[in-house]
Amino acid sequence: MKIDVQTLDAKKSGSVTLDDGIFGLEPRKDLLHRMVRYQLAKRQAGTHLVQERGDVKKTTKRIGKQKGGGTARHGNGSVSQFRGGGKAHGPRVRSHAHALPKKVRALALRHALSAKVTAGELIIIDEAVLKTPKTSDLKKTLSGLGLDNALIIAGNEVDENFALAANNIPNLDVLPSQGANVYDILRRHNLVLTKQAVQDLEARLK
Repeated sequence: MKIDVQTLDAKKSGSVTLDDGIFGLEPRKDLLHRMVRYQLAKRQAGTHLVQERGDVKKTTKRIGKQKGGGTARHGNGSVSQFRGGGKAHGPRVRSHAHALPKKVRALALRHALSAKVTAGELIIIDEAVLKTPKTSDLKKTLSGLGLDNALIIAGNEVDENFALAANNIPNLDVLPSQGANVYDILRRHNLVLTKQAVQDLEARLK
């Protein structure tokens, strides 16, 4: 499929042919859902921890007599029903990550790119380069392209001036082509690819 290429000034700059095996698929929500769950689970720190019964330092002496006290027959005070006692079955330090085959991850990225094409939310630009790192200039440029919530994927490296200018703009992410991922693509309304990013993604996903 062919799609027009624009400059940052919203002027036409030729066209590019997209691989139908990467950008022309019928999006599958189940694959996208699995991949987003995989990414979010993997990024969880899993450092939550509470003291359990064995971690609480309290006397192990029986609280009251076994019989004749008129109360329940309690043991020591480190159990969860007493103030200062440990929590029963509390969270422990662990990894939340789960496995997902490499082929499924690659297929999910293809479907995420295809979903943006299907929704008409993909824009191709010739390059993402600025002469000066001015946020105000980049804001005007993006408004000319009709972008207020977007992910911009550059080539192998992000232009330093462009990255600095984009740093203070809300709802705007900038990534190199090797950092392209399903979650960041889906969380923004528009996907902007440079011509170099298109070549890199097609080489990565073929």
